[in-house]
Amino acid sequence: MSVIVIEFITLDGIVSDPDGSGGTPAGGWAFRHGPASVAGDKFRLGPLLDDGVMLLGRTTWQLFSTLWPKRDDPFSQRMNAVPKLVATSTLEDTTAWPNSRVLEGDLVAAVKQEQRDIVVTGSLSVVHTLMAADLVDEYRLLTFPTVLGTGRRLFPSDGPPTYLETVSVEQVGAAVLTRYARPGTALT
Repeated sequence: MSVIVIEFITLDGIVSDPDGSGGTPAGGWAFRHGPASVAGDKFRLGPLLDDGVMLLGRTTWQLFSTLWPKRDDPFSQRMNAVPKLVATSTLEDTTAWPNSRVLEGDLVAAVKQEQRDIVVTGSLSVVHTLMAADLVDEYRLLTFPTVLGTGRRLFPSDGPPTYLETVSVEQVGAAVLTRYARPGTALT
C-alpha cells in the first residue's frame, strides 16, 4: 500500500485555491492556463483509480461532489467509480458523490490499516497530517508557471526537512508533472 499525494502547485509551492472556488484574490491560478492543462488524468493515476481508494478532506470532497457526478467522460467515470473516504468530523451525508463514505476513527490509524493504495487529492489539512506521521510515499505535483508569493504551501516553511527522489518529469500542457518519492519506495 502506498500513499500518493496529488496537487496543483505554483513555482513557489502554493497549493491553495487553484480553481478559484476559495475566493482568494489570486485564486484560479491553475485554470488561467486553459482547461487542457487541468482536464483528464494529468496526474497519471491510471490503475490507481481502478484498484485504490481516494482520501479527501471535507472541503475538497464537497467541491468535487458538485463537479464530478455531473460528468460522463471516461476519466470522470473512473473518478466517480473509485471508492472515496472523507476525513471529516462534521459531514454526515456523502450521497452526493457515489462510492463515498466518511472515514471512521483516527485518520492516521485508518491510513495505516488500509490495504489499497491511497490517493490524496488537494485536502491540505489531510496531507499535512499524513506528512507529520511520515505516511506519504509519493508526491505527484502538477507545477504551473505561476508565482503567487502568498497562500497555503504544500511544504510549510516551519516544517521539517523532506528528502525525496525524483521519479519522473514530464511536460503536461502549460504545467510540469513531477513525481517525487520517499527514498527506497517501491512505486505502483
